Amino acid sequence: MVDDAARDDSFYVLTAVLLTPGQFPSVLGDDYPAACAVLGLRPVAGGYGLVLGQDGRGARWTVVTLDTALVAVAVATWDCGMEYDLSPGERTIVASLPGWPLAVAVAAPGLPAPHDPSEAEGGGPPLTPPDTSVWGPAQRRLGADEIALQWKSWRSQVDDEKDFVKAPQDRTAARDGEGAGGPGGSVVRRVLREAREYVEHPPPPGRVRSSFAEGGARALRADGPGWSIVARTDDIAFVLTDDEAGEVRPVGRGPELPGLLAALDALAVRTDG
Repeated sequence: MVDDAARDDSFYVLTAVLLTPGQFPSVLGDDYPAACAVLGLRPVAGGYGLVLGQDGRGARWTVVTLDTALVAVAVATWDCGMEYDLSPGERTIVASLPGWPLAVAVAAPGLPAPHDPSEAEGGGPPLTPPDTSVWGPAQRRLGADEIALQWKSWRSQVDDEKDFVKAPQDRTAARDGEGAGGPGGSVVRRVLREAREYVEHPPPPGRVRSSFAEGGARALRADGPGWSIVARTDDIAFVLTDDEAGEVRPVGRGPELPGLLAALDALAVRTDG
């Protein structure tokens, strides 16, 4: 039988996520350093694992570990529907932060409802999930996540003959406001111009990420101040912005987009090794 004192000292793992340059909860920020800043962490090259759970009193805690390999194995095992006892070694733990930075829909059985620790329980200002109830940076990034996850479904909705916003053909056209007609053309021009600047001025780690896609292509994700791009190097791109709530702008390949996507892929953080 476990006494109350032992139970209070226990930590019940509910879920875990990676926080690395190539893989981090995009709802937290446009890049890896920004996501780290939400948790008050220094953006180390190897990244972190975030283990979210409850103590014996039901309080929410986020345990930060440097053992990203262990967290990656646990997440992959859980995704396969199998059990895995995630217990980071004490030497790898760098912080135990009150609250959760992400929404968690489950709770440990037999414990009080999840709540933020009080000051008496050793808690300071608790971490809280970003507000996604209204359109803004967090909701825009979640929208981009969904497009990347459901690429085939979104791609099938685009009529190649009429639904595209055309990318400008060259820098002169972009300056003159030509070559990007149709709804949202000026928005797309601005986003592509800012994305192109990454080629000459590399952004913080995680702003541009690249992963394996079918047919030898790469799936690209790029974020910037107020915008997100989801694309395939052999296909089109989708643009979302903070200024246009819920709008998703498909961008046709044309003469410019392939070169831009190839350049972004060359500087991207690889998420598949």
